[in-house]
This record gives sequence, structure tokens and C-alpha cells, in this order.
Amino acid sequence: MSLKVISSDHVHATLRYPDFIDTLDEAFAGPHTMPPRQVLPLDPGSGRHDAFAMLPCWNEEVIAQKAFTYFPENLPPARTLYSQILLFSRATGEPLAVVDGVSVTCFRTAGVSALASRHLSRPDSETLLLLGSGRLAPFLIRAHASVRPLRRILLWGRRPERLEELKHLVSPDFPAISFERATDLRHACAEADIVVAATGSPDILVHGDWIRPGTHTDFLGNHHADKRECDTSLVTRSRVFVDNRANCFREAGELLLPVAEGSFSLDQVEGELADLCRGSAAGRRGADEITLFKSVGCALGDLAGAAAAWKAC
Repeated sequence: MSLKVISSDHVHATLRYPDFIDTLDEAFAGPHTMPPRQVLPLDPGSGRHDAFAMLPCWNEEVIAQKAFTYFPENLPPARTLYSQILLFSRATGEPLAVVDGVSVTCFRTAGVSALASRHLSRPDSETLLLLGSGRLAPFLIRAHASVRPLRRILLWGRRPERLEELKHLVSPDFPAISFERATDLRHACAEADIVVAATGSPDILVHGDWIRPGTHTDFLGNHHADKRECDTSLVTRSRVFVDNRANCFREAGELLLPVAEGSFSLDQVEGELADLCRGSAAGRRGADEITLFKSVGCALGDLAGAAAAWKAC
């Protein structure tokens, strides 16, 4: 079997919501092995933050190894992050494909977010508040609109021109949804059924006393143990779930800072995404509870996305 090289264009042409969310659901519910990822600083002590990371995972069908470089000081037109995913046959070890990892990461991050919402948000959720207008934002809108009957999407970000670009990009695909710029974040949080933050902000953006009963919240922009997108109050008011304990318990400041304050224990995390998909952890249990999902990304989503693109070749 010849090794296939799968481009970003092919990934975009083959992965679709909600079908890919169903694929993720099956992957997380099924047997898999996912060792902790390794993030290796390339020049420790130099003042630079360049890094190389490896995310291995395998199931009964394929072995996947995602590798990415992170060079935050790159200047345009260079990107700060480059990524490829290697796929191997689980049966024979034969190399199968090299898949563009940047596009798969966007699809799987948004897909995992929407999959968690499928289990944790109210089925009648109509208003989504999205914080952030970066590369991931269009994927998040499309993924969440495929699993809940959204009628209104509130867009919040630091750069109004980026929000307008995002609105013009996605609104033609969703004529039944109204898109509005949120200028008062507290007011927007109080109106939302689902709050998704994908900003990477070093500062707290969402406060627990802004969130009304029955809201599902999702934080996926921060990957640092000493930073967070929401405050301690929201964590302690919520039933908390994570995409993967091993990674979140090392990198998610949303959880680790409340632990350091003595306000929360990691034992209070009710389950991983795999537990929700298998039914071993209960999803939403009532219309008034607040739920919180924290994701820092995990290799199983990359495996599912790369394998789906490879099968479609």
C-alpha cells in the first residue's frame, strides 16, 4: 500500500459536521490508548518559547502520531504553528498516510467542543456566545450549529473588524441564525445558553456570577497552568468535565488555580469526554444545572480526523 499525502484542501473537502462529530463520538466511546503528550522546549533558558510536541494515540485500527512545532515569534507570512499527523496500520505497522495537522486540529477541536455540548448543553439551547475570532471560530460556529437548534450567535472579541469578517464569512451558510456583536460581555453571558471561549486570554473573561442556571460553558483557548479564561466561582458552581485528565491536570489553569486556592479538588471532575460517550458518566441531569467542559486538546481527536480523511481518499 502506497503512503498517501493528504493536504489541507483534502481535509476540508472530506470532514463535515455533524458526521465528523458522530465519528468523534464513536472514537471516544471505543477502545483506545492515549499516552500523555510531550511538549519539549527547544531553547530552555534562552528567552524564546519555541517548542516541539508529540501526541501519540492508537486504537484497534490505526496508530497516529501528531507532531507540531510552535514558534510564537515567527513573523508573517510564516505561521507560528506547523503540524503533521502520521498514520500507521495497527495490524501490520505499515505507514498509511501523512495528513495536514493544522486543518485536522481545527476540525477536531471544534468537533470535540460540539460533542461535549451534545452531552452537556440543554437540547433546546438557542443562543451561543462565542469568545474569540481567530482561526478556530468558523469551525466552532459550524460544529455547534450542527448539534443544537441555534437561532442567535453572539460574537465577542478584542478586534471589531475581525468579528465583522467572521460574521460575513459564516452568516450566508446560516440564514436562520442571527449574528450579533456582543459589546457587554457580562450581559451577553446572561443571555447565552452555551458559552464557548477560544481566546487564549491570560486574563479572566467569564465570571461565575454572570452565568445563569442551565448554561453550558466550554473553555478551550488556554493551555497554561497559571492562566485561565474563567474564574473560580464558575468552576465551583458547575459540574466539571474535561477532554482528558492527564493533559488538563497539567495544563488547565481553569482547574489548577482553584485547586491552588483550596476552592476545588481535581477529584471533583466528574469525567472525561470518553466517559460521557460511553455513558459511564452522566451528561446533563436537569434544566437548571451549570456545566463546564475544559479542553486542552488530545491525540484521539487528531487520530479520528486523520483517519477519516485517509479513508475518504
